[in-house]
Amino acid sequence: MSKQTEQMVIPPSIGEVRLKSNSLGFIGIAFFVVSAAAPMAAFVGASPVIFSIMGPGVPLVYILVAAVIAVFAIGYLKMSRHVVSAGGFVAYISRGLGRHAATGAAGIVLVTYVALQVGLWSQFGVFAAQLVDHLFGVDLPVWVWVLVFLIITTALTMRGVDLNLRVLGVLLILEIAAVAVFVVGVVIGSGGKDPSLISFAPSQLVQPGLGVAILFVFACFTTFEATTVFSEEARQPRKTIPRALFAVIIFVGIFYTLATWAVSYAVGPDKVQNAAAKDLAGIIFAVARQYVGPWLDITMQILVVSSFIAMLIGVQNMFSRYVFALSRGRALPRQLSHVSKRSQAPSAAALVNGLVIGIILMVFLWAGADPITVVFAWFVALGTVGFVVMMGFASVAIIVFFVREKLERGFWTTRVAPIAAVILMVTVLVISLLNYDALLFGDGAIAKLLLWAIPIAFVLGAILPIFKKNVDFDTVTSAGS
Repeated sequence: MSKQTEQMVIPPSIGEVRLKSNSLGFIGIAFFVVSAAAPMAAFVGASPVIFSIMGPGVPLVYILVAAVIAVFAIGYLKMSRHVVSAGGFVAYISRGLGRHAATGAAGIVLVTYVALQVGLWSQFGVFAAQLVDHLFGVDLPVWVWVLVFLIITTALTMRGVDLNLRVLGVLLILEIAAVAVFVVGVVIGSGGKDPSLISFAPSQLVQPGLGVAILFVFACFTTFEATTVFSEEARQPRKTIPRALFAVIIFVGIFYTLATWAVSYAVGPDKVQNAAAKDLAGIIFAVARQYVGPWLDITMQILVVSSFIAMLIGVQNMFSRYVFALSRGRALPRQLSHVSKRSQAPSAAALVNGLVIGIILMVFLWAGADPITVVFAWFVALGTVGFVVMMGFASVAIIVFFVREKLERGFWTTRVAPIAAVILMVTVLVISLLNYDALLFGDGAIAKLLLWAIPIAFVLGAILPIFKKNVDFDTVTSAGS
């Protein structure tokens, strides 16, 4: 296919505003998405919680969830050959299920990513405050660190992709190196101890905590959608996007599997559950200190904070492009589709996103809400459920699209895989709702009311085309090979 057809073409009905085309290659996109997954922060922050409820089978859960995401990705990537848009799931749903479903999905997207950002920013503030207090004895409120770094990352997002990519690349390489040293140090430091593979035994999945474990692990993969959100800026998107997406799924799956296995191996499969439950915040650092040395302990503490920064920059980049696409499609005010003249980054969307996140966080934190058990737990739980719902909608849209358009051959990729993805997403959603109290640390009667934001946002979005006839998300469509 020629370069002309690879590049984004915006129909006249949408307007000529666009993101900077041909600015990202395979490595750039993969860096963004892996950084947004915050491998170090998720490893240190989430894996102890999962160990405490699941025991030594945590590595197998990561493999299981990665496989589920890969099944969804088969049909998702097949459809990406015909939809190249920063609108992500919404653009896919528009092509498959129509404008009303797409604008309804857009409402869910806004709830999902705003909720995830609010929760993750709150958790970041806690890690940052603890680190600075530990290193320098400076004890400042969580909201101070949240506000300072939110301003910085919003400015970086407004500046554009190139600057952010350099920052994310350095942070990500340091995280990978630290965890590699951690794993190798555990293996060498164990002195030939039997490397038990009990963590990978299927019997480990027959645990009462499996549902909650799947939810926590699933949250570690929520940013993979960024691969297609960056498609308008990708070089040769038909090749770049699939490679980047599967590279991300494989890398993240292997990263977490090896890292969590090393913890189970170091502590002992029969002891890791109790050890994690007793020291959720420190078990990883304790293993690093014991098997490698105090220098890795403090290094990982620092990298947890930097990992959060990398993740939040990545999420802000992705969501800003989402808002840009929704604005360009006239589902949001047109002013949000403004791009900077120098970098062609979605500067208006990035600024508004930063303001909204900042306002919500300050309202909760200044009111005295606990940054972990309230802000983090409530909002990340809401965002996780919203993301699962979006994946389910997207899977249905993929099936309908290929049944109607008949643009692709391949019964497995256009029928079986998307149908399997729908079944898997429904299963995960049921598990999410049945285990919602566990996600909220057992205290969430009021927080459950936040779940109503998802259906309400969908209904409000779905009726939007009745009043705005010119809503259109079909920014790019292309067929052929």
